[in-house]
Amino acid sequence: MELTRVIVILAQCVWPLWTQVIHLTDMYGTIKSPNFPESYPKEIELQWNITVPEGYQIRLYFMHFDIEPSYLCEYDYLKVYSDTEELAVFCGKENTDTEQVPANDIIVSPRNVLSVAFRSDFSNEERYSGFEAHFSAVDVDECRDRNDEDLACDHFCHNYISGFYCSCRYGFLLHSDNRTCKVECSESVYTERSGEITSADFPKPYPKSSDCMYRIELEEGFQITLEFDDTFDIEDHPEVTCPYDFIKINAGDKEFGPFCGEQSPGKIQTGSNTVSILFHSDNSGDNLGWKLTYTSTGSECSPLAAPLNGHLEPLQSNYVFKDHIMLTCDPGYSLRQGDKEFEHYQIECQRDGKWSSDVPLCKKKESQRRHRSLPSILTNQILS
Repeated sequence: MELTRVIVILAQCVWPLWTQVIHLTDMYGTIKSPNFPESYPKEIELQWNITVPEGYQIRLYFMHFDIEPSYLCEYDYLKVYSDTEELAVFCGKENTDTEQVPANDIIVSPRNVLSVAFRSDFSNEERYSGFEAHFSAVDVDECRDRNDEDLACDHFCHNYISGFYCSCRYGFLLHSDNRTCKVECSESVYTERSGEITSADFPKPYPKSSDCMYRIELEEGFQITLEFDDTFDIEDHPEVTCPYDFIKINAGDKEFGPFCGEQSPGKIQTGSNTVSILFHSDNSGDNLGWKLTYTSTGSECSPLAAPLNGHLEPLQSNYVFKDHIMLTCDPGYSLRQGDKEFEHYQIECQRDGKWSSDVPLCKKKESQRRHRSLPSILTNQILS
């Protein structure tokens, strides 16, 4: 037994240092051991390097396999690998605890290259007929097989022979990386005194690789308040402040943020009538986004009292910028301001907190005064 071990070691020391390499570039073909189906020769090393175009994988299966068995395939063997990744080692005629044969297995390369290496040692005590294998190129279904987020399509993936392409849902644009779907969202301007703003697709994950600018523009005299919903989910980092995705808010000469993570910013009193909200997202992540409501309050004007014999509408406890009041008088009276007479009169609360005009007085109409003095004139004429 010891003598056999020494012989094996010596044989390995004088083993041929060269390997015959055969390059195959066909889309299909057959690989056989030398002399197949006759006994293969001793002391050979052969390697078949199969290469097919990008976008394909290589499918390899065996029709016949009969190689000298040995513990862990130390003597004769067939190895299959792709680049430096070993996929299988075979020897023997049937599977044992220490030997494996391909049987009906189908080997599929992870990429477009596959190598098959066959070695026989210096002895062959019995006759072994070798192997016969077939290979063929098969199209890679990138849409099915790509699990890497950096390679997968954002929305839709379309497979074709030797390749694939991505497309986006309506309202989205394909990024220059040809897989990410982004949105064009830098023209959103809000001029209503209250409203709601959300990240695109909220509460579904927001688009990647996008820079969205939302602007609220109200007249001077209003102050805008933002209030973020409790559902707030923007990609963050445990050690660095918002390096990936974030919200930044500019209001006049004030800046708020950046905001990210799962903690809602809550209510923000901007103190300004114009607000810019920038939302930036990078090319990764799967977060739900955010929603906010905005309201506005104007400068307050002092409460007004209705003039004697007059009324004002609407009657309320406080008035703010842009509120209007309509003044009217009781029947027989009209509103007078200077030498002008009005049936109704409107005043407005201005941005500086002052009313646009003083409240006019309600005075008896001229026709009513003339009508009431007529009997006394007639009486005086009769007596005379």
